[in-house]
Amino acid sequence: MQQIIVDVEISPDEWIKLYQGIATDVRTTARDGRSVRFPARILSRFYLSDGVRGSFRILFDDAGKFMSIERL
Repeated sequence: MQQIIVDVEISPDEWIKLYQGIATDVRTTARDGRSVRFPARILSRFYLSDGVRGSFRILFDDAGKFMSIERL
């Protein structure tokens, strides 16, 4: 199992594009400097009226398959 920690800030307008499927992936830089891309849908439960903001730990298996996400 591996993990990355990312800081995410997605405005409500950006989230609408993700929700509508205009964009499907979030691209950001992990705290360790790695460029990462992951499906926006894994952030759905963290959406609030001001968008998605916060730091998250994403766990994935050795093959790169998503396992879980938690807000830090």
